[in-house]
Amino acid sequence: APAPRAPARGPHRAAAGAVASSRTGSAVHLVDYEINSDGPASSAILTGAIGDFGTGETVKSDGSPDPEHTGQLKLTLKQGTFRVDIAALDARLVAAYRNFPADPRTCSGSVTVHAAAPVVTGAGTGAYKGLRGTFELTAVVDEVDAPPCDGTGAFIAQTIIISGSGAVAGV
Repeated sequence: APAPRAPARGPHRAAAGAVASSRTGSAVHLVDYEINSDGPASSAILTGAIGDFGTGETVKSDGSPDPEHTGQLKLTLKQGTFRVDIAALDARLVAAYRNFPADPRTCSGSVTVHAAAPVVTGAGTGAYKGLRGTFELTAVVDEVDAPPCDGTGAFIAQTIIISGSGAVAGV
């Protein structure tokens, strides 16, 4: 008989146990980011009870692209897809931008907001069919803008990072 394998260590351990751990409801950390695009597409990585990676796309409830980021974040990962409702996060981000704190000397600023983002029921596929839970997400936007330095000019450089943790079950 072959010798038993040693358990996975380091970052590979989360990926090796991703499906088994998420059956009971466990912590997951999500990072979704885009650099210099402000469009609907992004990159995503999940660790913990789900060890997976792929792309993110903001979509409307019917699944069509949402360049305004007002509805849901669809995560298309190697083991399947699921969506989280980011409407509350977007509403808080829009409100924060009303007072964009641009530095008038550098035309740069940062906005940070927080909101709960529930998994959209029935939107999972593959390993994430039946997934349920809620993430507590933080969105951070950092920009260097073209004049005028009041948040109305086009950005020259920008990062949008959405990250946070949640508990999931149902896979």
